[in-house]
Amino acid sequence: MSLQVVSAVSNPALLQPGFSLLNFDGHVVFFGQKGWPKRSCPTGVFLLDIKQNELKMKPAFFSKDSCYPPPLRYPALCMLRHNAESDEYQYIIHGGKTPNNDLSDKIYVMSLVSKNSKKTTFRCIEKELGGDVPEARYGHTINVVHSRGKSMSVIFGGRSYTPLAQRTTEKWNSVVDCLPSVFLVDFEFGCCTSYILPELQDGLAFHVSVARDDTIYILGGHSLQNNTRSPSLYKLKVDLPLGSPAVTCTILPGGICVSSAIVTQTSDTEFVLIGGYQSDNQKRLVCNTIVLKDNEIEIAERASPDWTPDIKHCRTWFGCDMGKGSVLLGVPGANKQLISDANYFYILRCKGAEEDKEEELTAQICSQSSTEDPGDANPFEDSEEFCFSAEANSFGADDTDTYNEDDEEDESETGYWITCSASCNVDVNTWVPFYSTELNKPAMILCSSGTGHWVHAQCMDLSESMLLRLSEANVKYFCNEHVDLNKGLQTPKKVVHLKTQPMKPLRKKAAMKLTTPVKKSFLRRLFE
Repeated sequence: MSLQVVSAVSNPALLQPGFSLLNFDGHVVFFGQKGWPKRSCPTGVFLLDIKQNELKMKPAFFSKDSCYPPPLRYPALCMLRHNAESDEYQYIIHGGKTPNNDLSDKIYVMSLVSKNSKKTTFRCIEKELGGDVPEARYGHTINVVHSRGKSMSVIFGGRSYTPLAQRTTEKWNSVVDCLPSVFLVDFEFGCCTSYILPELQDGLAFHVSVARDDTIYILGGHSLQNNTRSPSLYKLKVDLPLGSPAVTCTILPGGICVSSAIVTQTSDTEFVLIGGYQSDNQKRLVCNTIVLKDNEIEIAERASPDWTPDIKHCRTWFGCDMGKGSVLLGVPGANKQLISDANYFYILRCKGAEEDKEEELTAQICSQSSTEDPGDANPFEDSEEFCFSAEANSFGADDTDTYNEDDEEDESETGYWITCSASCNVDVNTWVPFYSTELNKPAMILCSSGTGHWVHAQCMDLSESMLLRLSEANVKYFCNEHVDLNKGLQTPKKVVHLKTQPMKPLRKKAAMKLTTPVKKSFLRRLFE
């Protein structure tokens, strides 16, 4: 095992505990940034590039038929293959926290569409589920099992907010362990079924799960109710006959009391368990090897890398599996740097140089790879960005799309979260989508008054049909404050005057009978 320092990271505000990494044929994809995406990368998904010990992020491209999931932290994700021998695979993403600290109950499937030397394109779709749909949660796991030629996903554990009926003002954002139910998800038919097993008594979050064929092993995890880390090792076996599925659970000896650990796969049957916490204030610096074969599991301690003093002495750490036996680790650097969000990053490679080659990952892994979120009740700011310092001439020709914060406009003044009018009520911390076309930013429209300025469509009381009509038509729009001014400045239309016969002059006697001032003035103008 080798530990490599990743240097030249200056402002990693997006890369915080709870992020996820996906590996598509060697392309490492970063997902789950801190804060809502900005216009330079509206998807919030980046290609993670490491060259000469420097991290670089390039915005990822998506196909036209894709949806854009919000940046979810602490989701459950795993690799999905059509069968155990298939070369094609996708990633399943379920649950997680949004930047507004809302919990998601949606499930997304992300796949690689095409790639070349300059552009990599992905597709993301949302799956509609029915039946016993799992509640919104985070800190849980999802795995895929294969049995009798069929495949199903298994969701277990996690945390959710206290039900609305039980919330109080003082503990509005308090979280609880989800019920220890096992959910089977059939992606072919989009249905979910929940199972309650007597062996699973307590809810677990931030545990580790590894799967192979029709068996899932669950170890570790933290229980809020008991404030303990489970020493049990659970074996879930899923049988998928022609009728109803059968799920059984067995408690095995040899578990590990750990939470928030990271698992990476080094071979077809071997995994490495790294990091985590063995108590609330004590990290676990011991590494373990997990071997799955012959329907059995073997867990053994292995030699740990030479941890740096920064890693040994820090109170918290976080990270995620990069695939191919590598892990990205982060430790806080607030005590040594002026920026409180600054972190140090390392890459831990668990395979030797002779083993570091392309391998097919036939087993499924899913682990929660960061500690419990310390800021459950504090929404993050959209203005926090992720950039990496490096000399300009150190970037190659293929690095022109590297994300750079300096290229961003300050959206607090010129972007989506401005005060567009006196009646504007759009706030970055409380805003929710209003139109069906909105995802994580409010819809805006340009007012053509003067040099032009942007306003929120919702603040202008525009209906969705009107907003679409204005966006498609080549016409000028004026906001509520300038529409009257625009009408006053408009050039009146040319009026064609009709020729009329001249009126005959009134007799003097008839004119004397008109005594009102209005009628006299009329006669005066008439006889002039």
